[in-house]
Amino acid sequence: MTEEKIIADLEPRKFGKLGMIWTIVLVIISALGIYSYIKQFNNGLEVTGLRDYAFWGIYISNFVFFVAISLVGSLVTAILRLSGAKWTVPLTRISEIIAVASIVMAGLTIIVDMGRPDRIWHLFAYGRLQSPIMWDVIVITTYLVISVMLLYYPLLPDFAILKDKFTGSPFLKKWYGKLSLNWRGTPGQRKIHTNAIQVLSVMIIPVAFGIHTVTSWLFATTYRPGWDSTNFGAYFVSGAFVVGAGGVIAAMYLLRRAYKLEEYITDDLFDKMGKVLAMLCLLYLYFNINEYLVPAYKLKKEEEHHIFGMLFGHYAPIFWSAIIGGLILPILVVVTPRGRKPLPLFIISVIVVIAAWWKRFLIVTPTLLHPFMPMQGIPENWTEYHPSYDEWAITIGTLAMALLIITALVRFLPIIPIEEYIEHINEKKDEK
Repeated sequence: MTEEKIIADLEPRKFGKLGMIWTIVLVIISALGIYSYIKQFNNGLEVTGLRDYAFWGIYISNFVFFVAISLVGSLVTAILRLSGAKWTVPLTRISEIIAVASIVMAGLTIIVDMGRPDRIWHLFAYGRLQSPIMWDVIVITTYLVISVMLLYYPLLPDFAILKDKFTGSPFLKKWYGKLSLNWRGTPGQRKIHTNAIQVLSVMIIPVAFGIHTVTSWLFATTYRPGWDSTNFGAYFVSGAFVVGAGGVIAAMYLLRRAYKLEEYITDDLFDKMGKVLAMLCLLYLYFNINEYLVPAYKLKKEEEHHIFGMLFGHYAPIFWSAIIGGLILPILVVVTPRGRKPLPLFIISVIVVIAAWWKRFLIVTPTLLHPFMPMQGIPENWTEYHPSYDEWAITIGTLAMALLIITALVRFLPIIPIEEYIEHINEKKDEK
């Protein structure tokens, strides 16, 4: 495989017919979400199903989901890169793109959830460090900055290559030259570049663990049943690893099919990611057992209704679907070599991602509807939570916007690092 072939295969390409349809559909869904948000902005949160008890609902479920899937950037890009796992080279750019899109939408989802978004500046002007919400604001902002830098810095050599050898639009070729920041590949530049990526990779790991731990503390620092747990930090981090790995596998499959990258995103790569997913599912299953077994064993009165509602009551179908579909089924399928083939692994990863979203819904909603104080003398609709059409439109719209950001980045960036992949191929040749 020559360098010219690698560059020709990996340079950004125009979308085909299916790509254009995909983009148009995402734009329409996003526009419907924006329309519903304008309606919410003008009329207030009354257009939602949120009430005095269920005051978070699917907006915060969505926020926790975005924060979770963004961890993929530190899992593949940082942890596996620093461990010397060279097989992850074709996945690093995909992981970084997903991480950036997810954390951007996580921040926007918080604004969507606010009844007075015009007062968001109060968080920065009058925020109190005693509040876990301020910790979340700080760590999300930090994580976003590092994630963008970790996406951009490794692109410098690729932009320089595209400046000289891109065969598409002259306009894009010009911009690739500007974005390369005069990269010439000199020993001095390479040393600074390598050190910068190493430093960012080290920095993003504690920040990534911090963002998920701090997000869990928004729940765990209360006394509410279902949230009053010292296990929540590890529970959130392990769950984030699972959905992050599932998101990367799904993106791998779709991009491989769309761009015919079978030579680069190989079956062996799916096999390795399948093993990673199985290991992460086992870890997350362990923390799930801890999260429910310990309070079920003690069965405090305030926990009783919450746990029985999850296991056997109103939320039981969602709970068991998320546990079986999102954890047990992936383990049973992926431990077999056939289950780690591209198509079955893709199907399992999609199930994992969907189950992960509903798992976040179960973390947020049932607890809010089981407060310490009995619900007495209140309107009937306060005792239940049913998201309105506008809530669903906004939530699905934010998911579409995340996919739209990923789609735009995939269109204009090389989705597999060109120079890094060439170096990887040359290293393999030298080993032989």
